[in-house]
Amino acid sequence: MRIIIGIIGLIWKLHIAVVFFITAIIFYPLIVPFLFSHKTRKYSFKFFVAWSWAVRIFCFYFVSKKKVSPLPDGSYIIVANHMSYLDIFLMPSILPRERFLFLGKSEILKYPLIKTYFKRLNIPVYRDNPVKAGKSLVRAKKEFRKGWSLVIFPEGGIPDQNNPKMIDFKEGAFQLAKSCRAPIVPVTYTNNHKLFSDPSNILGPARPGISDVYIHPFISKEEVKALSQMELSQKCFAIVNAPILEQYPHLKD
Repeated sequence: MRIIIGIIGLIWKLHIAVVFFITAIIFYPLIVPFLFSHKTRKYSFKFFVAWSWAVRIFCFYFVSKKKVSPLPDGSYIIVANHMSYLDIFLMPSILPRERFLFLGKSEILKYPLIKTYFKRLNIPVYRDNPVKAGKSLVRAKKEFRKGWSLVIFPEGGIPDQNNPKMIDFKEGAFQLAKSCRAPIVPVTYTNNHKLFSDPSNILGPARPGISDVYIHPFISKEEVKALSQMELSQKCFAIVNAPILEQYPHLKD
């Protein structure tokens, strides 16, 4: 039975891949012209929101917002757990109000079509090169000052084991928040790993369904300033992790 479920999941992953690349090709001529100028890049975000909705519609993914807290005025940093590539696809349609950029691992640049989208709009983070990683944070700070919000997955990637158990946050997001004096919006996904597991897990789960998401009360820039970087990281981790531990109590051990 497990093999049969795995094969069904594999077929669904192939369906998602087809939908993703077809919609990427459709949106390519609409988005790319805006990416060559800093003045026009902001208009591209609405197309990314539409793309996110297209993926959701054709892959039959719905979103249940279990908690929806008010967002801060102006730009902010979104800190979320990372359990699936679905986390990225859904984010623009979940939080469409304020245009944002992703800070993501540079490995994504090896995919030619995605490279054009990602490198010109979002910010690749070179985790194995401290100099390039530092430059990524400098660029992120500049983009924040230009009015862009930022999305960061502080775990640094999808956990290799025991997903959805979260792994320790890396400090870059909180260093950046303190440097920018930016409010932080913690976001929790609790079941995306069941809807679309890592593609490298060939027979891992994948199916249509409802993604549960929590948009927590934001941490104000005054509190960001008052807390140490370590305290800020620990506070965000506890907030993001709470719904996961509530849904999967065995992870408390």
